[in-house]
Amino acid sequence: MVEIKGSVINDSINAVKKRSGDQVYNDIISQLDEQTRQLFENPISDTGWYSLDSYIKFLESDIKLTANGNEHELQIRAEALIEKRLKGIYGIFVKLGSPEFFIRYHSIAHQGYFRGVLMKIRFDGPNQATIKFTGFEKQHKLMGPSIIGFYKKALETFGAKNVYTKYLTLIEENKGYCELEITWKGK
Repeated sequence: MVEIKGSVINDSINAVKKRSGDQVYNDIISQLDEQTRQLFENPISDTGWYSLDSYIKFLESDIKLTANGNEHELQIRAEALIEKRLKGIYGIFVKLGSPEFFIRYHSIAHQGYFRGVLMKIRFDGPNQATIKFTGFEKQHKLMGPSIIGFYKKALETFGAKNVYTKYLTLIEENKGYCELEITWKGK
């Protein structure tokens, strides 16, 4: 079973409440199955581990109710969340680092946010990397736009320009892995 860190879930909950209010959040969780709804009705520990399947169900309900089912909205929302994090507590890394530094750093930090998903990086040349995630299953396809938003905004924050992302293998292809190619200019 793939698990996600509670801090990621709490970031999403707080973003929903800030963006749309407590009532919309309550509407989102009212659409969930009983087991998933119980998870979201109780406090979520930032340091705890939770089912990625449950988190995906929350994202599905959120996108359905607040974005008319437009999954691309997850990319935009992920960009906003990573921008906030990188300007806050990780700001010193941004001043000292480069896009390559961030990708290498995140390959280590990734383990602190996901259990059951491995990440391998291959630098294919200057300003180009392929990232392979092993462990996501087809029902986790909503992680796809979130991952793109995460890397796009993070690399821009680290000084990259013209960031281009493309999935070579999609999560929903259900091959046991997905591959994301990233290219950029600058820094």
